[in-house]
Amino acid sequence: MSAIVTTETEGLTGPPPRRGFPGVALLRSTHGLQRGMLLGGLAVITLFVAVAVLAPILAPYGFNADRAGGVIFGTQQPPSAAHWFGTTVGGQDVLSRVLFGARTALTVIVLAVAISLLVGVPLGLVSGYFGGVLDRILVLITDALYAFPSLLLAIVVSIMIEGGRSTPFGGILAAAISITVVYVPQYFRVVRNLTVSVKNEPFVESARITGARPSRIMFRHVLPNVSQTLPVLATLNASEAILTLAGLGFLGFGIEPSAAAEWGYDLNKALADATNGIWWTGIYPGVAIVLVVAGVTLVGESLNDVLNPMLRTRGGGTSTADEDEIALAGDLDPAPGELGSRSDATPTTKDDR
Repeated sequence: MSAIVTTETEGLTGPPPRRGFPGVALLRSTHGLQRGMLLGGLAVITLFVAVAVLAPILAPYGFNADRAGGVIFGTQQPPSAAHWFGTTVGGQDVLSRVLFGARTALTVIVLAVAISLLVGVPLGLVSGYFGGVLDRILVLITDALYAFPSLLLAIVVSIMIEGGRSTPFGGILAAAISITVVYVPQYFRVVRNLTVSVKNEPFVESARITGARPSRIMFRHVLPNVSQTLPVLATLNASEAILTLAGLGFLGFGIEPSAAAEWGYDLNKALADATNGIWWTGIYPGVAIVLVVAGVTLVGESLNDVLNPMLRTRGGGTSTADEDEIALAGDLDPAPGELGSRSDATPTTKDDR
């Protein structure tokens, strides 16, 4: 008897099961086209990050260099062995500017999403948890910001921050902050609405009764239950940040060309080239924008399908969990008259009545 008890105790107090690599469980929860979208998007993002980090090594020249070995680059040269993507009207190497543009885009995206999370999430928690006058004021301010066209608001904030001067770090920071102002209301609204629905749950009431401070309740009990949608929102905002940054650069309100390479600025300078049959100065920055936005969007949509219970699929089919449950209920509960119409139904007799 003691041996049995010892064996059961060892099984209960044994070492916890080993955890796999992060993201493996998420990948296993996808199926079919959904998994293909997620893997394709992750491959594009991985390539984008690798190019951005290794840009100084991969780029044959500097993003603003017009000399190589004492020889001045010719303007608008077609793709060749010396310049794989050709040169611009200013004599810069297009390949180098595309590679360094990836680094600029990655830096702005990381800063914009990080600042948006650090500002929007705490404001949403405080507004939804305490309510009252503070909640109404914050909702009024964020709704007013949300009503403005995003690109127009980013242009106004960029002009206010830069003041006509742009340093390498200041230009990138100004672009990130101008994008942040656009996305803070989104995080605020999502977190605030979820906090309002969670703050009266029994586990929150229990923490409040035990004397926990409001800050501890918000960040230890409420936040983990309202943060499921934040990865999806952050991913989709990253793709929008690339487009907003490109729009600012295209309109001339982005980063100074001498401070950093930027794809939107290169597209603006390539407008005149397109009418003259010079295609290489604009097609490569445009393709880079399309690929990165497509990859980030694929990851965001796949995460939304996996993390959203209403969209989560079972097995390899395309029906949702709710549709499967409805179909199962329909099979278990036949329609009136269906049982009597089946040929294998057992007839009732007088003894069975």
